[in-house]
Amino acid sequence: METITKIETWADAHHPQWIDFLRILLGLFILYKGVLFISNTDALMNLMENKDLQFFNLGLAHYVAFAHLVGGFLIALGLVTRFAILFQLPILLIAVFFVNIDSGFLSVSNNLEFELSLLVLILLIVFLVYGSGKFSLDHYMKQHPKW
Repeated sequence: METITKIETWADAHHPQWIDFLRILLGLFILYKGVLFISNTDALMNLMENKDLQFFNLGLAHYVAFAHLVGGFLIALGLVTRFAILFQLPILLIAVFFVNIDSGFLSVSNNLEFELSLLVLILLIVFLVYGSGKFSLDHYMKQHPKW
């Protein structure tokens, strides 16, 4: 726990303000991807074509959509950001290393899905370290504990 507190203290002291706007954009993008998953679940189910694990695939599709919708909203607001990111990391790790890696780096055929997934994964790791920042509900709640 002491190491986590030290990292959080260091991140709060070295947190540039422009990175908060990047966090908001990241949250809105993840929210947008959640809406796309909800509106096109057939494409997600075709991606996971294994017939033996039909129930697992359905549960996984619901997890991805719910985690993107709620997590993207929380990341954009800066409310329990690190907690929301922890739910996003498994999804992005699977997207980068198992789903999109077959298409290759800078491939035209997949509309840059691999690069986008890799960028989002890197940004999630950055915000896992840096946290919410000053333009967030977390910061507001720390400043106004009795409100």
